[in-house]
Amino acid sequence: MFELTRRDGLARIGKLETPHGVLETPALLPVVNPRLVTVPPRELYDRFGFRALITNSYIIRNDPKLNEAARRDGLHAMLDFPGVIMTDSGTFQSHMYGEVEVKNEEIVSFQRDIGTDIGTVLDIFTEPDWSKERTAEAVDVTLDRTQDAASIKGGMLLAGVVQGSIFPDLRENCARRLALIDVDVHPIGGVVPLMEQYRFAELVDVIVASKKGLDPSRPVHLFGAGHPMVFALAALLGCDMFDSASYAKFARDDRFMFPEGTASLSDMKGIHCHCPACASHTYEEISKMAPAERTALIARHNLWVSLEEIERVKRAILEGDLWELVERRCRAHPALLSALRRLADHKGYLERFEPLSRDNSLLYTGIETLDRPVLLRYEKRFFDRYQYPDHEIMVVFEDDGGKPFARHYAPQIREMLEKYDTHFFVASPIGPVPIELDEMYPIAQSLFPDRPDLETKERIKEQMEHMSHEQTYSVGMAYDGEATMQALEMMSQRPPSFDIDLARVKAVADYQFGRGASAVLLDGKVKLVKSENTGKIRNVLVDGEHILSMRANDGFFTLRPPGAFRLLKGFPAPHMRVVVKDDAIPFNREGKNVFCAFVEECDPDVVPMDEVLVVSSKDELVAIGRAMMVRDDMLAFRTGIAVKVREGIKK
Repeated sequence: MFELTRRDGLARIGKLETPHGVLETPALLPVVNPRLVTVPPRELYDRFGFRALITNSYIIRNDPKLNEAARRDGLHAMLDFPGVIMTDSGTFQSHMYGEVEVKNEEIVSFQRDIGTDIGTVLDIFTEPDWSKERTAEAVDVTLDRTQDAASIKGGMLLAGVVQGSIFPDLRENCARRLALIDVDVHPIGGVVPLMEQYRFAELVDVIVASKKGLDPSRPVHLFGAGHPMVFALAALLGCDMFDSASYAKFARDDRFMFPEGTASLSDMKGIHCHCPACASHTYEEISKMAPAERTALIARHNLWVSLEEIERVKRAILEGDLWELVERRCRAHPALLSALRRLADHKGYLERFEPLSRDNSLLYTGIETLDRPVLLRYEKRFFDRYQYPDHEIMVVFEDDGGKPFARHYAPQIREMLEKYDTHFFVASPIGPVPIELDEMYPIAQSLFPDRPDLETKERIKEQMEHMSHEQTYSVGMAYDGEATMQALEMMSQRPPSFDIDLARVKAVADYQFGRGASAVLLDGKVKLVKSENTGKIRNVLVDGEHILSMRANDGFFTLRPPGAFRLLKGFPAPHMRVVVKDDAIPFNREGKNVFCAFVEECDPDVVPMDEVLVVSSKDELVAIGRAMMVRDDMLAFRTGIAVKVREGIKK
């Protein structure tokens, strides 16, 4: 069973239960060749802290001594490794050397009998240069073999491999059919040639297509992804496990692995590495080592660097800055930069998993930042949900970096509102920003360089032109100091009426809960309670009832019960709803969290960190809280928190 403990978009931290303990993901599994051990498995466990490795059951089965030892003592004793062991089936040998002399049922049974924790089907490795027809036939064979293997796996976890070459439709179809088979882990196979040839943009397409079809409650293993330069990108796309034989292969060629690429010892002018393997050696000492000794040292260096990068990826998921990490890593090589830019083709899919807000600020690292899903989210919600207020003149400020905008431009705004019926926008890289949305994520929590590049200028221009065709003002003008004041003096006919506080409540409510939410929530006498220290809105009361509280960290609302009842009445199901089973209702009414196993249905438009209404099958309000997952995850997982309940609703 796989439990999701933290996520950032598609990236996940999870716990996979296995016969030899719980494996936390993202996880790197070093490849151990049982006939050519570079770093002993026990050292991998004790010194490096690896809790899982992968070895090849085909090699073990075909070696009489290894076969006997594995059957007699068990795989873990034979390798002297107390952690989780995954085994490959011989597929890669078939890919490299031709047909293997073993049948699928035989190799699966062998893996099971020697005590493998995660066994693998003998799938068909689909080459990137294969025709679509040949690939489709191979996918069918792989699926048939997977179905057969599932019936004999016993207590062993089984890896069902997604194949389909570079054809996204075949990958997605294979993944959807695999989701219906009783397997536990989903490797994405047949991608080693893409990585060896630095075809990382195609790798992005392959991973996304596979993710679209897979059961989200099962971990995804990117087969053969052993270089730290790809870990962050693959994790961003939802890969949970990786395996590496590169640490040893590269070491035998005197090549050092780093997150930014690979360096050959002969080309290096110094080591400058402080990992435990390198720290006590100089470049000259390593160069003069005997080949076997040097290979062992470089292999350990490669392992330390790889392990450190996995931990860095985990930290990024926890802290909410994985996008920034990916953008920095992908600038290490043009092929990775191509992959980063390919993400733009999939931002519509990625946006479905984008959290409403993050703890960290959005940092601009280059033009690729403009294609992040969070900016697409803002664009969609602004143009779909924002309702232009009834004011005479729109004044547009430039985004010169001062935030929040309303405070930065307070003197100018105050001067105009003393006489003229004006409303204000900022032409921002994020999009057209009404002044009342300036405290909302990611607007206030973003940092862009002072001198925008051409692509950023073009985006601002396109977004503002789009808005110009929809806005409802009599006059629109760019702010230009005294010239603007003179123009307003000539053009304005109406007295000032803009109330930024009330406008803020309306605009955020519509953006967050859906177009028309402000009319539903604010139907009555509105009173705003503001912080004495900051002057920011804290609570919204309507007819004396506390309906909303505004969060200081991201500018969004948390729902109070009266507000939840208003939304329940004002919007038909399934809007904002998470429907729970009857058995869970008494617990949720007491304020206990909603667990996945008790979710019956969910609004497909809910994104992580959204405010949601927990309801019964009769659409009765049970609780209010924040979604931790998207709909597909809630319905697929058997464990984990689907909604973090803030308050239960007693009958």
